Amino acid sequence: MATLEEFTVEATTEVENSKPLYKGTSSGLIEFTDEEYSQLISDKAAAKLDAQENSYKEARQQAYGSIAEQLDMMYWDGVNGTTVWADHIAQVKSDNPKPA
Repeated sequence: MATLEEFTVEATTEVENSKPLYKGTSSGLIEFTDEEYSQLISDKAAAKLDAQENSYKEARQQAYGSIAEQLDMMYWDGVNGTTVWADHIAQVKSDNPKPA
């Protein structure tokens, strides 16, 4: 897994390759200041770190399916003596592991 410092290097390269960047003001477009470039780099690096550490959560939520679908799986597992729901949850967790 990458560190914040590694993501900062990556974000710096992305921003440097995108220069010049402009913002709109009431008097027209002006280029970002050095402080604004630094903040953009910091924000991009933090977003990359957050995605690395937390993207598995969203992937799991989508893969789990709705509560209604899960309850239906549980009901039919109880009726049929199967483990479809538990197998499904285990597979979702396996496919979308929590970062170490």
